[in-house]
Amino acid sequence: MTTAHTTLAVALALVFLPLGLAKIAAVPFMRQAAAHLDMSPGLYRVIGILEVAGAAGLLLGLASAPLGLAAAAGLVVLMVAAAVVHLRHGDPPVRALPAAVLALVAVAYAGVAIAAG
Repeated sequence: MTTAHTTLAVALALVFLPLGLAKIAAVPFMRQAAAHLDMSPGLYRVIGILEVAGAAGLLLGLASAPLGLAAAAGLVVLMVAAAVVHLRHGDPPVRALPAAVLALVAVAYAGVAIAAG
């Protein structure tokens, strides 16, 4: 395990954990975001659960590389889907940018984890 591996895992977890918890709790900002994308609060909560699970998987991946890689792969798929949903909804590309960047960071995490062995 390298410092870059640990740093990326913690950084991603620090992003996904609060966002996922906010979706699960259906805080007003997240309810507005769900409504903007024509998603039900229930579906948005499922997304939040997946984000929290991904964050936990990344942190557990510091002890078990396959778990971290699986979590990273799941988050990549989730973030690519998020970017596509924003673009298909007619949002400007800048609204899809955070999801795209997070997907790339998760790919970087996976690359570093694989390189670390």
